[in-house]
Amino acid sequence: MTVAEIQTQSAAAARTPPGKKPTSPYVLLFCILVVAAIATWIIPAGEFQRVLKDGVNFVVPGSLHAVPQHGVLPGRIFTAIATGVVNSASIIFLILFTGGTLAVLEKTGTVAGALHRLSGASRSGDLTVIVIVCAIFSLLGTLGIVANSVVAFVPLGLLIASSMNLPVEFGVGLIYLGAYSGFNSAVLSPLTTGLSQRLAELPLFSGMELRAVVGLCFLLATILFLAFYARRCRARNIGATMTQEQRAVSEKAAASQSAMSGAQWLALALAAVSLVVFIVGTLRWKWGEPEMTAMFLIIAIGGGLICRMGPSEIADEFLRGSGKLVPGAFIVGLARAISIVLADGKILDPIVNTLSSFLEPLSPMVAAVGMFVSAAAMHVAISSGSGESAALIPIFAPLGDALHLTRQVTVQSVLLGEGIMNCINPTSGVLMAVLATSGIAYGRWVRFVLPLVGAWFVISVASLIVGVWIHWGPL
Repeated sequence: MTVAEIQTQSAAAARTPPGKKPTSPYVLLFCILVVAAIATWIIPAGEFQRVLKDGVNFVVPGSLHAVPQHGVLPGRIFTAIATGVVNSASIIFLILFTGGTLAVLEKTGTVAGALHRLSGASRSGDLTVIVIVCAIFSLLGTLGIVANSVVAFVPLGLLIASSMNLPVEFGVGLIYLGAYSGFNSAVLSPLTTGLSQRLAELPLFSGMELRAVVGLCFLLATILFLAFYARRCRARNIGATMTQEQRAVSEKAAASQSAMSGAQWLALALAAVSLVVFIVGTLRWKWGEPEMTAMFLIIAIGGGLICRMGPSEIADEFLRGSGKLVPGAFIVGLARAISIVLADGKILDPIVNTLSSFLEPLSPMVAAVGMFVSAAAMHVAISSGSGESAALIPIFAPLGDALHLTRQVTVQSVLLGEGIMNCINPTSGVLMAVLATSGIAYGRWVRFVLPLVGAWFVISVASLIVGVWIHWGPL
């Protein structure tokens, strides 16, 4: 069974009953856009004075002054969407190229083959399996390679759990929690960190050192959590709870995988080397979205040719993979339209000033934590990480300026707020698909994962306090 087939089964299993289909994030964001346009006729317009520093416009605290009202007309709602897409072109194309590259690598069998070899580790001790699987999926998650697609690999986790005679929660945790321990720290994820930093006018992937430390802390907490859970199950003699149907799907997926060929290993090496080169380029030569987009294109073409795919086949797979991420890419433009409407109506600064007045009595450290909690609460309404970043960062960035927070801390507060909610968010399509695939009820899952989410919360708060304390930059 291929990864695509597993994804199809997962999607079918996750299909919600009639009348219970969750609201599309597009609908939600469009409603917010309409409300924002209406608000431009109600909220008194105003502007802060701004100063240009290192190429970035910073708000001058306390400089808000009234300006003539700029009510946004209905037609501007729709042109703002087009403008948002144009203004977000670099990150949109990066998202599309990421999907195309992953589709080519999946077609070659490189991704599925490499990940499936992990199932052989189940013959080792519990801790060995946990460390190996979680570390690899955490790396893939923090690079933005495995996020929404994590549901495709849940059967692999079920297979490992079954072979170790442990409950399905353990198998899902290996894959899902492992991947999101990396994705939540978002060291090099173009979908979250890249977008947020671009909106905050920060250099792409700057500040990755502290984010890497946070990611390692998340990973360590996840490993310890799963190790403790496995030990408790052994002590209480709690064995595997996988159904016959789940076991059949997992075993069929395992049986269909053959050993990786030399060409697949070479394609995997090309991808790894390319990502390392990009990291070096980011640190030394300030590479950004164009270079990362080009790097993904090199990986797709090079990996496809190495695995003897024809040029037309590579192109077809690339377009197919890009097409799958079109909804996630265009939501960036729709979310950007909200900030465009608020800015056109000259009410963004008054909103920031109002929020600032509530947080101003607080210390910068407490204010950073307040932003973090606000972002976590908002993630229930806007379950798309990129959508929430596009909606919040334009407001939080000048708010952070007014509260004497660096923009790096502001971005991190939003990213971590989104991150800790991912694994318990009832409006997350990915989480619901994972739970449907594994047969775990939502309440049962929350009881299982809540201690880990609590640990992630503590790590997040601690990292924000450190960021404020060291005046984490740049900017």
